[in-house]
Amino acid sequence: MTDKEEDTFCKKMRKATREIHAISDALVNAKLAFVGFLDDSVWADGLLVFYEIFRYLEGAMIRLKNTKIGLLRLTELQRTEAFEQDLEYYLGKGWMKNYSPRDSVIKYLMRLREIEDTEPALLMAYIYHLYMGLLSGGIILRRKRQLMQKISLFKEITSSGNNITDFGNHSILELKRDLRETMNKIAETLDEDTKNKLIEESKIVYALNNEIIRSVRVNTKITKQRKDLKCDCTAHIPY
Repeated sequence: MTDKEEDTFCKKMRKATREIHAISDALVNAKLAFVGFLDDSVWADGLLVFYEIFRYLEGAMIRLKNTKIGLLRLTELQRTEAFEQDLEYYLGKGWMKNYSPRDSVIKYLMRLREIEDTEPALLMAYIYHLYMGLLSGGIILRRKRQLMQKISLFKEITSSGNNITDFGNHSILELKRDLRETMNKIAETLDEDTKNKLIEESKIVYALNNEIIRSVRVNTKITKQRKDLKCDCTAHIPY
């Protein structure tokens, strides 16, 4: 890696969030990797807590399309419809009728709205980390979940319900590269104060992510079944 690559803005954000990112990895493994691989209700609940966040960010990218934030709106990354398709598969067609966001999600959305109203540039921290996380850890979790379905005695093998990690013919590596390069190019146009604020906001991104991941509901019966299986299905989520 060259000195220039080492000093990119995305690299600085990654370094600044390394510790809290590790906590997120552990939480995802505990809730979604350990349990969600076997229990669709847990997996669906994991989708549900992030659905509103992605939907808000995608709406914000449209509302702010004439600002630097609009540059991050890569069409092939838009996930709102994919979330809704997956949630309909797991929860049924009428899932939205009795749905209301839980407290941790409302808190997250309030933060996003506050930022959009006061300092919208900071939304880029959320856009970058959440989409990069989906392209990294999300893909890893999908592959390992499919592997678990193949070897598990408790789970029927299915390819359905995976729309949020289905990017068609697009290369995941290229999508990550495009997102990273776009963020770095935007950072080159920002003043130092804004860049420092984005780095600090990145830590809040993970703190809020951790809160909503903790709120994912777990089936204790499935947890026991998971412990009985001899398979390493943890997912370290680097990007």
